[in-house]
Amino acid sequence: MTTHAFVFARGGSKGLPRKNLLPMAGLPLVAHSIRVAAALEEIDRIFVSTEDGEIAAVAREYGARVIERPAELATDTAPEWLAWRHAVAWVEAEVGPFERFLSLPATAPLRSAVDAQRCLAALTASTDLVLTMSAARRNPWFNMVVADPEGCVRPVNAGDGVSRRQDASAVFDLATVAYATRPTYIREATGLWAGVVRGVEVPVARAIDIDDALDFSIATFLMEQAPHLLASPQRPRP
Repeated sequence: MTTHAFVFARGGSKGLPRKNLLPMAGLPLVAHSIRVAAALEEIDRIFVSTEDGEIAAVAREYGARVIERPAELATDTAPEWLAWRHAVAWVEAEVGPFERFLSLPATAPLRSAVDAQRCLAALTASTDLVLTMSAARRNPWFNMVVADPEGCVRPVNAGDGVSRRQDASAVFDLATVAYATRPTYIREATGLWAGVVRGVEVPVARAIDIDDALDFSIATFLMEQAPHLLASPQRPRP
């Protein structure tokens, strides 16, 4: 089964300028995703979609083939789904058809190869897309509130009758660790949630998504000073 890995890395970033090129544990951030893809025996080829020449050079240095992303698909407001479509069309035209698509965002450098493999394994015949998630620290069924203009607060789900954390349904934060799907779904669906979507749970530490300097600092600390936390088992569901 032909499976290609994709890393989507823009040059622009408002929260942390040039973040995809920042060094972490001796490697540019984007290189961590490429290295995980290269470690997966399921992957046939690795592609990096970018509009940025410096990112493209790093991608080639670490063994990925570069897809030149149109500038209009690399803005802050451009849906990444459209960049996925562009990448699929480009690969099918330049390389040929393939059966599975694995996205490994550059902003989740703490993922393990096992996380990506579990996503691919969960992409069954009855599933259109698999994404990753981690146990949420706050639960809207129990301890999340909304505030009115006067500063008065009420539970997000007032009236649901949940008075103990143990009675609340388990909820999860979406993680950018990995996404697995098929080229046909990307071409035909209107977006991520248009079909049957399944989630693979990953440990909270490996699910850190780098959006700003604080995220980057935490991820760097875990990778360099506390790698044992990245190998921790799944947190039991409540």
